[in-house]
Amino acid sequence: MEKVHNHYVNTDSIVRRIWGKADTILLIFAGAAAEFALNKAVDWLYFTGRLPSDPLGRLFSTVTYAREIIFSSTEKANKAIDKMKHIHSAVENSRGSSIPDAAYRDVLFMLIHYSIAAHEALETKLTKEEKEDVVEVFCRVGKRMGIPQLPSGYEQWVQMYNNHIKNNLVCSSFTADLFKQYRKHLGIIRYFILIESQKLVVSNRVKELLQFGQPFLIRHLLKLYRAGRKFKADHILKFLLLPPLYKQRISMLDIQPGS
Repeated sequence: MEKVHNHYVNTDSIVRRIWGKADTILLIFAGAAAEFALNKAVDWLYFTGRLPSDPLGRLFSTVTYAREIIFSSTEKANKAIDKMKHIHSAVENSRGSSIPDAAYRDVLFMLIHYSIAAHEALETKLTKEEKEDVVEVFCRVGKRMGIPQLPSGYEQWVQMYNNHIKNNLVCSSFTADLFKQYRKHLGIIRYFILIESQKLVVSNRVKELLQFGQPFLIRHLLKLYRAGRKFKADHILKFLLLPPLYKQRISMLDIQPGS
């Protein structure tokens, strides 16, 4: 009898549809880059020196790591989560203090928010059940990480996330430095596209803190992108956001591993 594959996320889950498309993942990446820079605990990421030296690589690794978990078997996903927890523990030991629980929740909440926002910006609005699915999957990751005080469902997550962006975000010297690094690593044109993409998915609170105005060209770029998908030319537009260094990694994002 053929062995049934034990998926960490059900094959019919909206989470797999969201994280199985490179364009959606890149929009998640863009939004996370904005909110990451405002987090009060971002100094933890500066401690190792990896974030300021390679901010795009660090964020891209976080996003692709989450994706790998989503498309893994339960056993492999749990091992990956345990490994991630061990890495954070090592950083805590090096610094001699603990990463705040709120900082872990912040990252988890970010993945939930931008999963929903990116899909709705590029595809269609999610149903209440689909939003519940997104929250359940990432909270399951959080529980395995040992993160306390997680929401029991979508409505509670909305309340907690709104409270988070009100109290845990601040525009600091780290914020200014990270955006300076984004521009340095992306170049002027890609940096402009990054900012425009962020305006599509970030919350009003993030827009306020970053002093974002209205989108300038992004809605027109989206129309061009959607037209490109019809003619199988969307891969050209995917490379507009990240430098050539990431071309192979971006191409691989459309492959459905573990399914």
